[in-house]
Amino acid sequence: MELDFDKTGGLIPAVIQDNNTGQVLMLGYMNREALEKTEQEGLVTFFSRSKNRLWTKGETSGNTLEVISISGDCDADSLLIKVKPNGPTCHTGSTSCFGEEEKANRTAAIQFIAQLEQVIQERKANPAEGSYTNFLFEKGVNKIAQKVGEEAVETVIDAVAGELETMKGEAADLLYHLLVLLAATGLELKDVVAVLQDRHQKK
Repeated sequence: MELDFDKTGGLIPAVIQDNNTGQVLMLGYMNREALEKTEQEGLVTFFSRSKNRLWTKGETSGNTLEVISISGDCDADSLLIKVKPNGPTCHTGSTSCFGEEEKANRTAAIQFIAQLEQVIQERKANPAEGSYTNFLFEKGVNKIAQKVGEEAVETVIDAVAGELETMKGEAADLLYHLLVLLAATGLELKDVVAVLQDRHQKK
């Protein structure tokens, strides 16, 4: 990676992004030595302008940033570093130095659904012994559809009764079985979302 450190006085900005959620966590600065240390050790290290030295994020708190990937921009004068954060990134205890905790939680939830769908698709392509998902695939669409119906009814019963805690579990079962049903019929969640998007645009 050829970066132009001289262009920016020896320091280049590094945007830190959560690899799983896509949330921007913080902005720091790196010189050549900081970048080399980051690449060698796999933990994000910045150059502290206030302390005038290198500092590895989390060296005191333990909230380190494990490097997933490093890429430069088109002008070779800034970096995007995707990481796995080990704890909150901000010194205030927040996930991100830019706030937006609620938005980050929603993003993480959506990302997990995508990961769950991927696992289900992988089970369909490569059956694993003892897998409940594969048990459902073996039983076929009719059985899976039956399970979706059962979980839907149980979710409705809890909702009407005001049993919100148990409703969460039933809704989770409903969502899981729906993803399995989509996979069994050759559909994906994006196909359903496309219908919702089309309806939204027509409103």
